[in-house]
Amino acid sequence: MSRRALANRGMIVTILMLQVIPLVLFPLQSFSASSQEWWLPAMLAILVVVADLQLIGRRSTQIWPWHLFSFAHGFNIISRLMMIWPHTTRYVNGVIGMNTPYVILSAVAMTSSALLMWYLELPDVRIGLIR
Repeated sequence: MSRRALANRGMIVTILMLQVIPLVLFPLQSFSASSQEWWLPAMLAILVVVADLQLIGRRSTQIWPWHLFSFAHGFNIISRLMMIWPHTTRYVNGVIGMNTPYVILSAVAMTSSALLMWYLELPDVRIGLIR
């Protein structure tokens, strides 16, 4: 994809709306009532939705929604790095094994967040949204 295509308003709006996905990308057991992992991805997703509403809905030219995106994705990467060790293995039927879904989903989410942070910092993207 060319840089011009990435700075198209339609593409920018789509990416802004889809950026919630890497924040809430966890195995389903992470969202159970007994788990305390669900509140952080929910809070980060709410921050991104607020920033989306500010930029897309209100067509704001302020800088704080862009910083909110970076904060949410940066915190997503940091929190997943902190949680990866305790969740790498799991104990099932008396056998300790690797928690492959958790590790893979965490790697995909961290990579997606890093790419989104890079993309959202491009000047062409910020200018393309206010056109």
